[in-house]
Amino acid sequence: MKPAPFDYIAPESLDEALAVLAQYGDEAKVIAGGQTLGPMLNMRVVTPTLLVDINRIEALQAQRRSDAGLALGALTRQGSLEDDGDLQRHQPLVAAAIPHIAHRAVRNRGTIGGSLSHADPAAEWGALVQALDATLVIARQGAAPRTLPASEFFQGLLTTALQPEELLLEVRLPAWPEGAGWSFREFSRRHGDFALAGVACRLVVDGASRCLDVRLGLIGGDDRPLRATSAEAVLRGEPASEALFREAAARAAAETEPMNDLHASADYRRHLVGVLVFDALMEAQGRCAPR
Repeated sequence: MKPAPFDYIAPESLDEALAVLAQYGDEAKVIAGGQTLGPMLNMRVVTPTLLVDINRIEALQAQRRSDAGLALGALTRQGSLEDDGDLQRHQPLVAAAIPHIAHRAVRNRGTIGGSLSHADPAAEWGALVQALDATLVIARQGAAPRTLPASEFFQGLLTTALQPEELLLEVRLPAWPEGAGWSFREFSRRHGDFALAGVACRLVVDGASRCLDVRLGLIGGDDRPLRATSAEAVLRGEPASEALFREAAARAAAETEPMNDLHASADYRRHLVGVLVFDALMEAQGRCAPR
């Protein structure tokens, strides 16, 4: 199929892009890497009046490292992160997750802002920003940028807090905690497919192996990216053990409401969540340097 007819504009600046979005509202669609939007246009799932190509806006491509953490512009390509030799040191969980995102050709074009704005519950970035307590920065014409915690950004299936006239500017990842362990696990039918289920895990323990802090971002556990807060509560303050991890994994599976589709049943996805959370906790503990 071919897309329905649309007009096209490629603004050179953020101000120009925001002005266009303010004028057209939900009649416009923003395109960055186009790895998701392109097929949706071809299948006429979306039929915008105007396509707004933001690839020329340099302000959206910036990356900043500081003592506070890592800020990634919305146009940051997955492939550029994969090639970043320092990422493993600064954000090892992100470094572990990137190779799971589709295939290298897709990662070369796909952007983190595009993935988050599309909000597919089977995508990796939703789980990552939940597990890392990320902050998302959003802009609109005539107003100061607003910030949202990742926990408030996702609102339903392919639905976020972004308004039609708004644009995601950057993602801010807090500095990696000293001594934290990590694990990224997902299960898909074939490498590069969307995951049936997955987990992004970050764990901090003390010298007595008590879980000081734990974050579990789930893939495929609901109609939106989900943080397994009940499972985290089971772990927090308790000595890490295989039995405790199994209890937390069972709690994580129980708090999910997966979807049924042609790829997997909800029960199977729920089972996968439990298996993957247990494996991730065990792996993350092995990588911890106790405080």
